[in-house]
Amino acid sequence: MDVTPIRKTREKALPPERRPANAVRPEALRQSILDRLAFALGKDAASATPHDWFFATALAVRDHIATCWMASAQRTDEAASKRVYYLSIEFLIGRLLFDGLGNLDLTESVREALSGLGVDLDELRGLEPDAALGNGGLGRLAACFMDSMASLALPAFGYGIRYNYGLFKQIIEDGWQTEAPDRWLDFGNPWEFRRPEITYPIHFGGTAEVIKAEGDGKRGVWHFAETILAMAYDTPIVGFAGKHANTLRLWSAQAEEPLALAAFNQGDHIGAMAARDGAEAISDVLYPSDDNPAGEELRLRQEFFFTSASLQDLLRRHIAAFGDIATLPDKAAIHLNDTHPALAVAELMRLLLDEHHVSWAEAWCITSQTLNYTNHTLLPEALETWPIEVLGRLLPRHLEIIYTINYDHLKSLPEALKAPDSVAALSLIEERGERRVRMGHLAFIGSRRINGVSALHTDLMRRTVFHDLDRAYPGRIVNKTNGISFRRWLHEANPSLTKLLVETLSPKILEDPSALRKLEAFADDPGFHAKLAATRQVNKEALAKRIAGRLGILVDPQALFDVHIKRIHEYKRQLLNIIEAIALYLEIRDAPGFAAVPRVKIFAGKAAPSYWHAKLIIKLANAVAEVVNKDKRVGDKLKLVFVPNYNVAIAEAIIPAADLSEQISTAGMEASGTGNMKLALNGALTIGTLDGANVEIREQVGAENIFIFGAVTEEIARKRKAGFTGADAKAASPRLARALDAIATGVFSPDDKGRFKPLLDALLGYDPFMVVADFDAYWEAQRKVDALWNDPAQWWRAATFNIARMGWFSSDRTIREYADEIWCAKTLS
Repeated sequence: MDVTPIRKTREKALPPERRPANAVRPEALRQSILDRLAFALGKDAASATPHDWFFATALAVRDHIATCWMASAQRTDEAASKRVYYLSIEFLIGRLLFDGLGNLDLTESVREALSGLGVDLDELRGLEPDAALGNGGLGRLAACFMDSMASLALPAFGYGIRYNYGLFKQIIEDGWQTEAPDRWLDFGNPWEFRRPEITYPIHFGGTAEVIKAEGDGKRGVWHFAETILAMAYDTPIVGFAGKHANTLRLWSAQAEEPLALAAFNQGDHIGAMAARDGAEAISDVLYPSDDNPAGEELRLRQEFFFTSASLQDLLRRHIAAFGDIATLPDKAAIHLNDTHPALAVAELMRLLLDEHHVSWAEAWCITSQTLNYTNHTLLPEALETWPIEVLGRLLPRHLEIIYTINYDHLKSLPEALKAPDSVAALSLIEERGERRVRMGHLAFIGSRRINGVSALHTDLMRRTVFHDLDRAYPGRIVNKTNGISFRRWLHEANPSLTKLLVETLSPKILEDPSALRKLEAFADDPGFHAKLAATRQVNKEALAKRIAGRLGILVDPQALFDVHIKRIHEYKRQLLNIIEAIALYLEIRDAPGFAAVPRVKIFAGKAAPSYWHAKLIIKLANAVAEVVNKDKRVGDKLKLVFVPNYNVAIAEAIIPAADLSEQISTAGMEASGTGNMKLALNGALTIGTLDGANVEIREQVGAENIFIFGAVTEEIARKRKAGFTGADAKAASPRLARALDAIATGVFSPDDKGRFKPLLDALLGYDPFMVVADFDAYWEAQRKVDALWNDPAQWWRAATFNIARMGWFSSDRTIREYADEIWCAKTLS
């Protein structure tokens, strides 16, 4: 669609110093693209493939980004500014072409330049692979934060791993998830700069000892047995209006000697490359399965690899700029995005002690004043722990340091916390059963601030997983509710809605999300409702076409699009949604008088390769879809769709088309969620529990504009204490019983009636995620959805309020809070 009015009005809205310095004529851009085609790819226009055109265009755009990037680095150096270093094992940045074009305001200029060459920019968009650098919310949050730090001109580096094959490519075969390598780098990556000159040694194994130093001093020595090299690849991340750009630096693992030439010449061609293969495995795959000893060791290597490389790099930069290592807390804020980089506590101590010869007391002061840590989960299995045996074998010097930190930590506890049970809970070492190091505890003790990511999550942190640590170190835990990049999830993903908002309000909404609040004045305007519904309909028709083309399933764009898109996990309760779909199907099929609202249930998400129950849930979703979609008695009243290989690009297609947003996790288990924010921003109404950021979304949009159901955290605790079982819920709900019996009797698995028994056994037993416990409440909430959908004026009124009141959930607001209250860092503007 033509979004030229957005571009022109945006430029007028900005003061002169903020207007993009890119009044680049299409003719100049066209020549730049042709130059890249010829001199970077060795092609001319006659021989260029569509991928060649994409690559040449991306390189031409990158030139403009690089100009901003280098200027930003120079301004940061001249200002001697404090930098933020954001360490995350995931950065789910998605496709970058339209991201860069939008932030540089070059979209229409490039479109015109390509049109003159007979090339369609929108077709090139579909050729760009999603960067396979993340899995879900953790990585997407990191990407939104990088966008906001650049847009706010906050000097920052993002540090992560350059995965060769990402998480995995999800393929659905006969309803089952199978995994294949995500070969996103097959055609190269036009956005990155390879930096072979920036390489650091990463050591493993060997032994550690303490030796005498000068005078009466002592120092540690690590006699490592193995060295792997970390080589940098830099991707510039440009902010809004091309004002500032930061660096995303990703590390690739390399062997010290890529080929054992003597062995190769003796005929051992495979063995000669063993060291190279072993080294490169570290950066091959995100989250290698850790249900076996080799996988567990690889994960630990992976986490230490990128953490050590990042710390070495930022210390080198700090010393080059400021000379004195003691000023690190004044000039650097290091942020640990979850526990994956928690070894930064021990590694920073090692570098300060062993490489920079700082005293223990000073090293601990520097470390604990520089590091900060975000916790993203209350699930015990996600709070990483490492066996003492594995950690001691791979990182013996670090285990020594951890033991010393633990000794000092326990020694300093107040008397009220020195009872044996308290000491056991507070220790960095889990002593019961296999001895393991608690990485969440290590990150907490070594950090200046620890934050949760929603008000509820932060409160639960204080009361549960970090209860004792909060008593020992009061005031360290703070809340920073997550946010999303409106530039990616509104302006770029939904240009038709963005255009409507600019026309209805002003271009100010493009830079100031709080300006959306003025949309409330149109909540009862039938004319605006009609325009809003029309933009949604266009997006739904585009998604319906995509579903038909990819899956061969025809869905009615006039139906309610009910969307459940997120990582497949039992606590996220896709299973509850599926069971409700079965109950709804049985009502439509067997009760002719049942007034069903035509509905399309859209699922997408990946299950961890070793998470059997999650994979069984995917199979059930596809099995139910197979039955329901073919039943002529149901027709278009209900359809189920499972979209394979969920990624950022698929989310950008689904979210603008969504009418209903499923945020139905078990209360107390979702830290925040950001999908809930993206969907509400685009006008979808939320059906959800009082979990994570749903609580704050309800506070913002109003209880009347969201569908809340289900047991709250305290009620769940009472039920569990009382010995609740899913069998109790089934006995009390004929509708639930009928749906579960349909699964049990093989309605959806006639070839294997017992296929889904493991899921049913869990539901009817302890029901750990309160799926059947919440079924009746969920059913009733869905019928309230039906009733509101049948009243279009009220539906679009609620949708308008959701859009208008989501400004607070901008990641720009979140980053300002981090900068002011955690990092003590200033923007350059």
